[in-house]
Amino acid sequence: MSTAPMTQAIKPRILIIGAGAMGRLWAGYLQPCSELFFATRTAQAPRIDFVFCDSHGDRHRIDIPVCRNHDLAPDLILLTTKAPDAEAALVSAEQLLHRRRPVILFQNGMGSQQAIAARFSSVPILAASTTEGAYIDAAGELIHAGRGQTWVGALNECAHSHVATAAEQLGRSGLEVSVDKDVEDRLWQKLAINAGINPFTALLDCSNGEILGHDYFEERIGAVCHEVSQLMHAVGRTAHPEELEARVRDVARRTAANSSSMRQDIRSGRPTEVDMMNGFIARESESLGLPAPVNRALTEAVKALR
Repeated sequence: MSTAPMTQAIKPRILIIGAGAMGRLWAGYLQPCSELFFATRTAQAPRIDFVFCDSHGDRHRIDIPVCRNHDLAPDLILLTTKAPDAEAALVSAEQLLHRRRPVILFQNGMGSQQAIAARFSSVPILAASTTEGAYIDAAGELIHAGRGQTWVGALNECAHSHVATAAEQLGRSGLEVSVDKDVEDRLWQKLAINAGINPFTALLDCSNGEILGHDYFEERIGAVCHEVSQLMHAVGRTAHPEELEARVRDVARRTAANSSSMRQDIRSGRPTEVDMMNGFIARESESLGLPAPVNRALTEAVKALR
């Protein structure tokens, strides 16, 4: 007796806003299992193509069309721009937003996610916290320099019913994706990791792994994590500085070959996200009467590089 052929799974239609390293990383892994489109304010060509070097060192040619159709109805939107550009990028794509179309935010630092969730309260806004390491090298190739984990959770009330499906769609990439019921806590943990790695790689002009053991890093990382911990306690979050420092060191080891986004920004003469990382920690701490001299000093030191 013959059996009916298996029905091929329908590929979700995913729009990626932002074609930097993080957007290209997800495009590289999602292309085989999704119908992908890029949206970017700078691309003039109808398609974005690049070479993607995956975590095994295999190279792939990726070719993704640029969305120019405001009638496109994506099943999922990934916002992968830099944090300072995130809200404006979503406003520019407002015609594509819908109360049934979830948006996942991939921004570093803190502040931009909460502003977007408040502004687009009728749109399902989710946040992703990821420790995947990726950068675009001098030849324009996307390098996946370190495998990590990604957690996804709801940032506003209408997003809760979309979390499981969105995580499943991202998980088809083969990257490790999990649901987090308290993703804001995860964002705080990621803030500590960003603040403990990115400015040091920018100031020392080195890869993530090379900060470990360097005097400049070793003399300051304990204080960075202490200042993050005291701020988290002040806003009702639990975090021990020793645990935060251990996570920073673990991520730096696991993404040792990665060149952080802040280092890449400095090298390319672009604005950095330091104000959303160490700057956020310093500002919020000072507003609560808490000292944060090391995060303040790192913020000013990175700004002085430009």
